Amino acid sequence: MECVDVVVIGGGQSGLATARALRQHGIRPVVLEASERAAGSWPQYYDSLTLFSPARYSSLPGLPFGGDPQRYPHRDEVIDYLLRYAGQLDAEIRTGCRVDEVSRHSDGDGGGFWVTLTDGSRLAARAVVAASGGFGRPNRPALPGLESFTGTVLHVAQYRDPKPFAGQRVVVVGAGNSAVQVAAELAGHARVSLASRAPVKWFKQRPLAGKDLHFWLKVTGLDIAPLGRFQRAPATMAVIDDGRCRAAVAAGAPDRRPMFTAVEGSKVIWQDGPAEEVDTIVLATGYRPDLGYLSPLGALDSQGRPRHRDGIARAHPGLAYVGLEWQRSLSSASLRGVGRDAQRIARHLAAHLTRP
Repeated sequence: MECVDVVVIGGGQSGLATARALRQHGIRPVVLEASERAAGSWPQYYDSLTLFSPARYSSLPGLPFGGDPQRYPHRDEVIDYLLRYAGQLDAEIRTGCRVDEVSRHSDGDGGGFWVTLTDGSRLAARAVVAASGGFGRPNRPALPGLESFTGTVLHVAQYRDPKPFAGQRVVVVGAGNSAVQVAAELAGHARVSLASRAPVKWFKQRPLAGKDLHFWLKVTGLDIAPLGRFQRAPATMAVIDDGRCRAAVAAGAPDRRPMFTAVEGSKVIWQDGPAEEVDTIVLATGYRPDLGYLSPLGALDSQGRPRHRDGIARAHPGLAYVGLEWQRSLSSASLRGVGRDAQRIARHLAAHLTRP
């Protein structure tokens, strides 16, 4: 049986930042990444995805993003950056290792954890960091009649580019950044409506003095303010836009509509109009943490959300989290902010491991 001090579950931005922080405390973690490379969820995002934070504010501790600090990096640049980051870490990263469950040793709370992989192998760990982030499980809301829709339903996690939808009637459900960006992109190839329960909230990418929003978040301290403990449900974030998406919606490509009331066969029933034939419904309805492997511990609530305070498990000494949305602050799930949370968790676990 292999025994280690700390197992970090997830080799994306959260796991890599955690591994670095632990190494700074002299701890050698084993990082378990389910996919075949240490890039987290980024390779699964749509092809045109571009960060809405400049490169200057989009790096992990210890390695600047590089290039023009004011540019907005593309998805593939982020993937390359994470692979470079993983390559320079003095930590063991095992890819192709999906965790099936985490359970307690039989000798009580002080005995650490069993970490069981899907291939049946098992590690003993004195501490575990769940760093699989907040974007591992696509959220598919229960919309009336959606299960009987005869067209195509996909989550935005399955969307790559607009070409397969050319000439179609498409409804994109959601009001966040991904919903608006994908709907605007699709509108160049298809007839698209953006359906949401509330109007889109817009925020200028450069709101004052030509400075990016993230500059102002930093200088005001809002980016790191410990507001996460006041979040009781996933927040609907404003769409950060340079003006192009807002102009597209204003021009009706895509048009924005109140949420449809039902789906019947191949039709959606609109609140503000007649039923309409639709080819594809894209659910840009966010993600939830993929933490089912912690169920044997009883570490999750009835909604599958972790019971924690600032990333430290409430009832399970030695268990911690990194990369959750609003874990501690606005930036907790971002490239720019995950390192701060990782450092806090590493300090906590270093103290935990030294206790008798």
